[in-house]
Formats: sequence, structure tokens, C-alpha cells
Amino acid sequence: MPRLFTGIEIPAEISERLALLRGGIPGARWIDKENYHLTLRFIGDVDYSIANDVAEALGRIDRYPLTLTIDGIGSLGTRKPHSIVARVQPTRPLLELQAEQERLMQRLGLPAEQRKFSPHITLARIRGANGRDLADYLYLRGGLVSRPFEVTRFVLFSARDSIGGGPYIAEEAYPLMRQAPANDGGFDGRAASA
Repeated sequence: MPRLFTGIEIPAEISERLALLRGGIPGARWIDKENYHLTLRFIGDVDYSIANDVAEALGRIDRYPLTLTIDGIGSLGTRKPHSIVARVQPTRPLLELQAEQERLMQRLGLPAEQRKFSPHITLARIRGANGRDLADYLYLRGGLVSRPFEVTRFVLFSARDSIGGGPYIAEEAYPLMRQAPANDGGFDGRAASA
């Protein structure tokens, strides 16, 4: 049974910059830069019939390309941090893309995602990290902001059964191709307000 999730790939130049943040926390398990991504919807372990239904349903998504920006480095896990992440600004187009995928997965009978969507790129998994080491790391590196980058597709990934971190395989890519309406100054069918 494949373990699936949808996500957004990170451009190589952004991945290179994020990879420079590796190190500084004893015991951290750093993610390889080739496996950096922003998860949109974790699907989980499904049989091949459901996997085919998922792939087909995702193909019906018709959205505009979107622009993302990394707006800092932080950690996930309130009492016991478990991950170091690059936070991504939660823009409206990103939230709408994620919400549409969530609705599609539920229509296929998959359980609702229990966690609130918090856009991020996981950089490292940490277990039992010293609080002081983590605080120092975030103080020194937490202000990272990337240039905006354009997203023109999302991907259906598969992962091996593991504790996370890859390798991930892009099973199918779905372009974000809808074109913004052209404003040519012509009549658009709406009555002007007086």
C-alpha cells in the first residue's frame, strides 16, 4: 500500500539556502535538501484503488499559480518541540488550494485531517533536544526571509514507511494553469453602479 501526500516542491535556490541552516542542535535529524517540500494534505497508507481515485480527483483541481514566501524559522510542538521548520506565509491562494484538497479527500471517504494546516517546510526532526540549544538556534537563524517564489504545480508524493524525512517520490504533478482574466477595458456584462 502506498503512503501518499500532496505537496509543493521547493525551488533549488531556496533549498540551497535552507540547507545552510543545518547543524547546531545535537541529535537533530536533518532532512536532505532534495526532500524539502510543503505538505498540503497527508493522505496516508491507502490501497491502490483509493490511490487511483486520489490521483484522478486531484486532476480536477483548476487553480491559478501562486506565490509563496518563507517568513522565518521556528519549531513545531508546543511543550516538546519535535521539528525545526521554515514557516511559509499562509496566503489566501495557498489556503484555498489546501482546503480544496481536503474537501476532495473527504469526498473520497478519507478521514478529515485532524491538524490545523500550518504551512511550513520541515528542516529537521528533533527528539529530546536541549531547550537552550533550540532557543539559541532559533535566535540566531529565526529571522530568515526568502524572496517570493512562484508555484506552478503541486505534486502527489509517495513515501516509504519510515519516521519521516524521505526519500519521497513524485508520483504525479498537477499544473496550476488557470489564467487570470484579461482586463481589456471591454464590456464585462456587469451593470455599472450609479
